[in-house]
Amino acid sequence: MRVTKVKKEDVKHFDFEKKPHKPNFLFSVAREIICKPGLKKRDFKLKKVNMEDVTAPYLMLVTHSSMIDFFVMTVAVQPYRANNVMTLEGFNTYTEPLMRSLGVCGTRKYITDLNLIKNIRYCIQKLKNPFVLFPEARYSLDGCTSHIPESTGKLAKMLRVPVIVLRIHGNFVTCPQWNKIDKKNHIEAEMIQIITKEETKTLSVEEINERIKQYFEYDDFQWQLDHKIVINHPKRADGLHCLLYKCPNCGTEHQTDSKGTKLWCNHCKKEWEMDEYGQLHAIEGETEFSHIPDWSNWERACVRKEIEDGTYYFEDTVRVETLPGSLKFYKQGMGKLIQTPTETRIECNYHGEPYTLVRSAKNLESMHIEYDYLGRGDCVDISIPDDSFWCYLSKRDAITKISFATEEMYYLAVSKSARKS
Repeated sequence: MRVTKVKKEDVKHFDFEKKPHKPNFLFSVAREIICKPGLKKRDFKLKKVNMEDVTAPYLMLVTHSSMIDFFVMTVAVQPYRANNVMTLEGFNTYTEPLMRSLGVCGTRKYITDLNLIKNIRYCIQKLKNPFVLFPEARYSLDGCTSHIPESTGKLAKMLRVPVIVLRIHGNFVTCPQWNKIDKKNHIEAEMIQIITKEETKTLSVEEINERIKQYFEYDDFQWQLDHKIVINHPKRADGLHCLLYKCPNCGTEHQTDSKGTKLWCNHCKKEWEMDEYGQLHAIEGETEFSHIPDWSNWERACVRKEIEDGTYYFEDTVRVETLPGSLKFYKQGMGKLIQTPTETRIECNYHGEPYTLVRSAKNLESMHIEYDYLGRGDCVDISIPDDSFWCYLSKRDAITKISFATEEMYYLAVSKSARKS
């Protein structure tokens, strides 16, 4: 692999201190014009609950499953134009000038970012704009709620503005990250004021977090089944093995595969069919899990047991690229990604010098993963304050388990810390 030759001191980093501004009127109108026809074709419906007296500024928290979420968010906040947050790969894809003109704040995933907090406060207090946040900080893997940081409640308490939840349905099943074919099916959403401005003064952070989690509960596959949303695309199961990497029949990992409407295990040869309502049916024998999230939850439980037993271990040779700013990825050559029950570690060369990045289980609450990112392979993204390390794996279908492990390691570490204190 060719390495990007540049002196470390010459690398341009992202300016997180730069203040955001109100979204540019013309660019915002253009975005709205782009968003509305696409949603209309999906017969998009938006239901507003307890929103009668809500005016800007407010904090809106949005469920996150696909790029369509940004379309829905744009329409939902009208007549306002909101500021929102996006991680640096988005700035890299769509260019920093465009993102800043739309009032977007940049950040990195799963680090303490005080500049982002300052910029959110600036948008709320000075610009008087709605601010849109995706607290799950990544796309859902199985169409259900992902990890929501406890810091979300602290932010809502600090801002002292109404808290709105935008819960979207159909956004996952139309285009899951392991199958990036847009099926163009029906989408609907609820926009709900869950905490009033006055309640932010009286509720505790714990109570605010509990309410956020309550209203963030969703299961897109169950929604599809309940509403009889037909998805009869001939390739609807393509990539499903990336999520369902462990066979429930024989217990073998990373030997499942999928194509068309079928999923199968290359080890024991068992097969399942995905029907037009997103349910699985064994071709022969018992259907262990008809509901896809039940299968992924079982996989997570298996990973949790490995971590609790101290037997969990992952190591792979990875291709490392770094993203210090918005302009370009820097190729750092080959390295190692290692994960144990207590830490996640990257060993690589960093601008020509040996480097080791270590994030302890307690300080890495979740993991950003990408299935075949831009056609370049499966990868994980682990950040430090001034750079992000994108590790492209050699092993097949491993990133889902790494993601589960990261969260379960964090939960266990926090639980142990609480018991000690």
